[in-house]
Amino acid sequence: MTEQKPGALPFVHEKGLCESKQVGAGTRIWAFAHVLPGARIGANCNVCDQVFVENDVVVGDDVTIKCGVQLWDGLRVGNRVFIGPNATFTNDMRPRSKIYPEAFLQTVLEDDVSIGANATILPGIRIGRGAMVGAGAVVTRDVPPYATVVGNPAVIIGYQETRSSQATPIERTRVGGAEALGAKIGSRLELGVSNCFIERLPNFSDMRGSLTPLENGKGLPFVPVRNFLVYDVASSRVRGEHAHRECEQFLVAAQGGVSVVVDDGRSRAEIRLSDPSVGLYLPPMVWGIQYKFDRESVLLVMASRPYEADDYIRDYEEFHRLVGQ
Repeated sequence: MTEQKPGALPFVHEKGLCESKQVGAGTRIWAFAHVLPGARIGANCNVCDQVFVENDVVVGDDVTIKCGVQLWDGLRVGNRVFIGPNATFTNDMRPRSKIYPEAFLQTVLEDDVSIGANATILPGIRIGRGAMVGAGAVVTRDVPPYATVVGNPAVIIGYQETRSSQATPIERTRVGGAEALGAKIGSRLELGVSNCFIERLPNFSDMRGSLTPLENGKGLPFVPVRNFLVYDVASSRVRGEHAHRECEQFLVAAQGGVSVVVDDGRSRAEIRLSDPSVGLYLPPMVWGIQYKFDRESVLLVMASRPYEADDYIRDYEEFHRLVGQ
C-alpha cells in the first residue's frame, strides 16, 4: 500500500468506516476506526486502528490519534495534537444509562498538546497550548499552557522547553537564583525575557539576624502602589498565570522558595526564588506563573498600580495575540 503524501486525498483503510464528508486532504483513517457523519477532521491527520469519533467532534490539522482512543461529543482538538494509545476522554460528569444531558460539556485541547497513553481527561477541561499530559495521568482541572502534568490527580511538575517541534520555538533559560548573582549588592542578571531581571538587594546580617530594606532606586525599580503577600499555597498549586497591560511587579521570596516562569511570547525563563535578598522584576506584557512553592513559603509582591481588573490578561491565547501584534 502506498503511503499518502501531504496534500493527497483522504485515505480510508478497507476495514475502516468513515461516514463523514468533512475530512481533510492527506488524512489517513486505518482499520477498524469509525468516524461518524457529523465529525470534522483536518488535513494530514493519522487516525489509527480502533479509534471511534462521535458526531460533535472537531479535530484540527496534523493530529495523531493512536490506537484505542474514543473521541466523544463536545471534544475540540487543535492543530498538531498528539493523543496517545488508550487515552480516555469524558463528556458527562454524572452519567446514567439512557439519561442524556441537554448538552455535553466541551473539552478543549489547544494547539501542540500531547496526551500520554492511558491518561484520563475529565469533561469540561481546557488543556493549554503546548501542554504535556503524562501517561496514566488523571486530569481534573484545566492545564496551563506549556505545563507538564503527571499523577492522579494530575499536578504540574514543570514547563515545556519549546512550543512544539513543528511550531515556532520559544527559547527557554533556567536561572538558578541567588548563586547566579553572587553576593555584591546591586548585581543584576538580565533574563532575556522582555526586560525581566533579578537583582541582589541591599542586605545586612549580624548576630541579631538579617535585614533587607527595599527602597525606590535601591533595588526597587518603581514606587509601589500596592503590596501583597502570597502564602498557604500547597506545593501542587499554581499562582499567577496572567500578564498585566501596564502594571509592573517586583517579587521577593520573603520565606521559603518558589519557582517563577516568565514568558514574553518569544522567550521564556524559569527562576527559583529562595533568598529574601534577591528580587525579580516583571515588566508589563510578560506572562508570569508561580509554582513549586516550598512548605510555608511567603512571596512578597509589590505592584506599580492599584488593583485594576481590566489591566489583567488572563487568557494565554489573548496574550499571545497581543504580543504578536
